[in-house]
Amino acid sequence: MDYSQFLNMPQELGLLLVFLLVFLYDLFLPKKAQSGLAAFTAVVFAIFTIAAPFMTAAPAFSGMFEGNTATSAVKCVLNIGMLIVLVQSVKWANSEFITVRRGEFYSLLLVTLLGMYFMVSARHFLLFIIGLEMASLPIAALVAFDKRRYESHEAAAKYLFTAIFSSAVLLMGLSFVYALSGSLYFDDIAYCVIGDTSALLIVALAFVIAGIGFKLSLVPFHLWTADVYQGAPTSVTSYLSVISKGAAAFSFLVVLSQAFGAVYSQVWEWMLYALIILTITIGNLFAIRQTNLKRFLAFSSISQAGYIVLGVIACSALGMTSLMFYVLVYIFSNLAAFGVIQAIENNCGKVNIDDYNGLYKTNPMLSVAMMLAMFSLAGIPPFAGFFSKFFIFTSALQAGTVSMYVLVLIALINTIVSLYYYLLVVKAMFIHQDDCVIAPFKSALSERIALLVCVIGIILIGIVPFFYTFLEAASVLA
Repeated sequence: MDYSQFLNMPQELGLLLVFLLVFLYDLFLPKKAQSGLAAFTAVVFAIFTIAAPFMTAAPAFSGMFEGNTATSAVKCVLNIGMLIVLVQSVKWANSEFITVRRGEFYSLLLVTLLGMYFMVSARHFLLFIIGLEMASLPIAALVAFDKRRYESHEAAAKYLFTAIFSSAVLLMGLSFVYALSGSLYFDDIAYCVIGDTSALLIVALAFVIAGIGFKLSLVPFHLWTADVYQGAPTSVTSYLSVISKGAAAFSFLVVLSQAFGAVYSQVWEWMLYALIILTITIGNLFAIRQTNLKRFLAFSSISQAGYIVLGVIACSALGMTSLMFYVLVYIFSNLAAFGVIQAIENNCGKVNIDDYNGLYKTNPMLSVAMMLAMFSLAGIPPFAGFFSKFFIFTSALQAGTVSMYVLVLIALINTIVSLYYYLLVVKAMFIHQDDCVIAPFKSALSERIALLVCVIGIILIGIVPFFYTFLEAASVLA
């Protein structure tokens, strides 16, 4: 094997270097310097995030690994989300209960991100499975990170068992795919399934979609989501909700379009129709019933996954662009919401919606940040979430079929439903009054920096023409 091919993977090598620096810092520096590990990790990763767009990747290992502008753009989007999570988690990582395991927290985070890199660049199902397991198994340890809480252990067990089962289903589907094509390369599979509408292919694709649907929290593969979001530490929940979902969404698009694109309308288009309608509708209906903000955002993220899959079903460069843009907007919007939740939880431990009654009077800045996050997630103009939904609907309507128009109409009706429950949080903060209002407090500098970045992203991302930059990058997959 030509080991020089590793040089075609500069972003993976850069991330591995960040991991080694963090690991060595935690391993060798004296105890007095350990308190700086959180800030050191954030700074080193910030340098890597700035340098990553200038790293030129190329295909490697006989086409198993793909490096192009589209995969590089997706990795840069994931880096932005990861950086915000790292900055948000500084205060929590320095708390007395986490300091002993602080190095493990950052090491596990970076390993999962490396696995997502492999998922994004995989053009062979063997590499895809390696990346999927690298991204999934360490998350179970992260979910169980708070050893003091029973809910954290329960959430980790549910996540781990569901992840194992979904991987088994995915591997079963891939065994059927291999039986049909004799290869695990996406290009070879695409050539072999042309015109094939056999029952074996339909079952294989159903299993593949189910296996990846677990990572995306698509209904009916979503049952782990609410319990895991509630039980995991908030820093881990925010990471799960955006970075993991973004990598899975892009991988989902690549697998379906490049390996099975030839049987799009005959085999898997109708499967995604059903999944999108169920995911958006059930996610919205269950979100209305939630009182815990982390469970509330769990069902919100399930609904958002349905909108993301609209970019997958478009199966075009515009769909790919809309998906990347939607994930970028979703990162800023969701992390802004989790940033407020984490700041309040770190201060007083409150996470219920009723606890936020009258929050504006005591903590106006946090209330405004949460309001902007809710408006963006709901798709209210002129915030970034409006533009992301507009482009995702536009990409879906490009097909011009009656069924697609009906699908988008259902999604639009669900957007109105989501507006109602997002405004419930805003109503609690600005209108409802409570005698037990959260006392005024000053959040940590790291939390304020992360929230400021998110708010700037929510306000400006619809104005700055990032969408067209993504369109140029995505054209390589058209």
